Amino acid sequence: MRTSIKITAAAAATTALALGLTACGTDSDPSSKSGTAADSSKALVVAASPTPHADILGFVKKNLADKAGLKLEVKEFTDYVLPNTATETGQVDANFFQHQPYLDDFNKKNDTHLVSVGTVHLEPLGLYSKKVKGLDSIKAGQTIAVPNDTTNEGRALQLLAQNNLITLKDGVGTSAKLSDITDKKGLEFKELEAATVPRALNDVDAAVINGNYAIEAKLKPAKDALVLEKADGNPYANIIAVKKGNEKDPRVQKLVKLLHSDEVEKFIEDTYQGSVIPAFGDAAKS
Repeated sequence: MRTSIKITAAAAATTALALGLTACGTDSDPSSKSGTAADSSKALVVAASPTPHADILGFVKKNLADKAGLKLEVKEFTDYVLPNTATETGQVDANFFQHQPYLDDFNKKNDTHLVSVGTVHLEPLGLYSKKVKGLDSIKAGQTIAVPNDTTNEGRALQLLAQNNLITLKDGVGTSAKLSDITDKKGLEFKELEAATVPRALNDVDAAVINGNYAIEAKLKPAKDALVLEKADGNPYANIIAVKKGNEKDPRVQKLVKLLHSDEVEKFIEDTYQGSVIPAFGDAAKS
C-alpha cells in the first residue's frame, strides 16, 4: 500500500496562504534564505507526481532508505505548480516531477529560487491517438491537443515538426509556440493543461502527452505512442529539485545517491519497459 499523501484543494489554499505570508515578510532577499533548516533526524519530505515519480520514491523508501539511515516522506501532487511553490516556501524539502527547462522557466516567471541536485529519469513525450493508427493517417482538418505550459508545448511542437506534421520557424527551439508554426498543413491545435491532455483523447484526433500522464492514463508509451521522443541528447531528464541553499542537506544528498543506485536503475527498467528511461548509470550511456 502506498504511504504517500495526496495533496487536496485545502492544501493548495494553505500553499497560497504561505506564499502570501512570504511576500509580506521583512526579508528583502528571499533567495538568501533556504527552505527549512536541515535536520538529518527529521524525515525528508519530497513532493512528487504520482507516476512514475512517487512510485520510484516508494521503491526507495521500502527497499533502500532504512538501511541508508534516511527517513523519507512522499507527498503526491497532481499538477505542475504546487510542488515548486511548496518547495519554495519550505512546506516540503524537495520535489521530483519536472525537467530542467521547466524549472528554469518556472523560476523566471515566479521569482522562485529552486535548483537541481540530480537527474533521475526521462519520460519520453509521445503522440497518441484513439482514432488513427499511424502518422500517415493524420490529415488536414484534424485536431491535435498539446500541453499549454511553455516548455512542454515547445517540446510537443518540436516532436510534431521532427515527424513532418508541421513546419516551425528556424531557430525557435523548445520555446516554440503555436504562433511559430509556419505551415500547419491544415491541422488544428487545442492547448490544454498537461494533466488534462490524456482525457481529451476521445475528443481530438491525436494528442501529445507527457510520459508520466500517459502512464497514469494506462497508456504504454513504448507500445501505444504513434511516435516517441528519442532519448539520445534529450535535455528533458526529470530532476530532484530543492530551494537554493539546501543542496548540501545530507538527507538530500543521501536520496540522490539512492536514486542513482543500481537497484533503482533495475527497478525503472523492469517496471516501465522503456516507457521511463534511467538518466544515470549504464542506461544513460546506451
